[in-house]
Amino acid sequence: MKVAVYDTKSYDRRFLEASEAGGGKVEWVFHEFRLAADTARSAEGAEAVCVFVNDRLDRACLEILAEAGVRHVALRCAGFNNVDVEAGAELGLRFTRVPAYSPHAVAEHSVALLLTLNRKIHRAYNRVREQNFSLGGLVGFDLHGKTVGIIGTGKIGRVAAEIFIGFGCRVLAHDKYPDEDWAKAHGIDYTSFEALLAESHVVSLYVPLLPATQYLLNADTLAKTRSGVVIVNTSRGKLIDTTALIDGLKSGRIGGVALDVYEEEEGVFFEDLSDAVVQDDELIRLIGFPNVLVTAHQAFLTTEALSKIAEVTRENIIRLATGKKPVEETEVQQG
Repeated sequence: MKVAVYDTKSYDRRFLEASEAGGGKVEWVFHEFRLAADTARSAEGAEAVCVFVNDRLDRACLEILAEAGVRHVALRCAGFNNVDVEAGAELGLRFTRVPAYSPHAVAEHSVALLLTLNRKIHRAYNRVREQNFSLGGLVGFDLHGKTVGIIGTGKIGRVAAEIFIGFGCRVLAHDKYPDEDWAKAHGIDYTSFEALLAESHVVSLYVPLLPATQYLLNADTLAKTRSGVVIVNTSRGKLIDTTALIDGLKSGRIGGVALDVYEEEEGVFFEDLSDAVVQDDELIRLIGFPNVLVTAHQAFLTTEALSKIAEVTRENIIRLATGKKPVEETEVQQG
C-alpha cells in the first residue's frame, strides 16, 4: 500500500524504512514539505498519510485528502492539536498516533536542559573552544534540596519526577487525575496549581495542549511563581504565553527558561535558517537572554523513541488497511 509521508527528515526515512512491524508491504512516498490544504493534492493515490506536529490538518486539508481517497491519517507523534478530528470523523477518516514512544527520551531531555542552563555548560563549552578558561558568570545552584514542581504526571511527567527525586529534590506535582499510589511510593506530594507555583524553584511542564491548557503559564499565573523560578517546557509551545514569559525575564521574576518547544515554532524549528533572517521578533528576543536555553523540538530524538514511533506507525497503517483494530490506545477519537 502507498503512504505519503510529510515533513520528513533523514532520520524519519531511515527509521520508517527499517521498521518491521505489521508484516505487510508499505510503499513510503516521502515529502520534505508539510501537509496543509495547499499541498494536500500530493496525496493522490495514497491510502494513508503520515504526518508530524507542524502539518496542518484543518477541515479544508482533510476534505481534499478524503476526496483523494485517503482513509487513514497516521500521526508519528503524541499530540494531535494540529488536527480537526471532528471534521475528519465526518469525512470518514481515521486517525492514529503514537502516545507513548519513549517517556524517558523526553523526560531526560528536560532534565538535561535544566542542568545545562543552570550550570552554564553551553556557555562554558563555547568559552573553552576559544581558549577562555575563566569561570566568571558560570555560577549555578545545587538541585539537591530544591523544590521542583511537575505539572502533569502522565508517563513523561512521572519519569521526570522520579529523576528529580534521584537528585535529592523535593518534588511537588499537580494533575487533574492524580496518581496517589505512585506519588506515595516515590515520596512525591500532589498539591494545587497555585501552591506548586508559589513553592517551586523549578517548574516543569508535561501536559498536552488542549483548550484548557493553552497559555497555562500567562501573565497572571507567572506572577504567582516564586521569585527567580526556572521554567522548563518540553511539551507544547502554546502552554506558555511568550510575551508574558519575556516580561517575567525582563523583570527578574523568572530566573531562567529552558525550552524545547515554542508557540510559533512552525516554519522555524526543524529547519536550517542559518543564512536567513528569522522574522519572529519574540523568538529572537527570547534566545537573546543569557538565562534562556532553547533547543528545536528534539526531546524525542533518540534511537529508542524513533524506533518505537516507526514501529507503531507502520503497524497501525497495516492493521487499518487490512480491516484490523489499531494498536491499543493509539486511535484518536472525536471529542
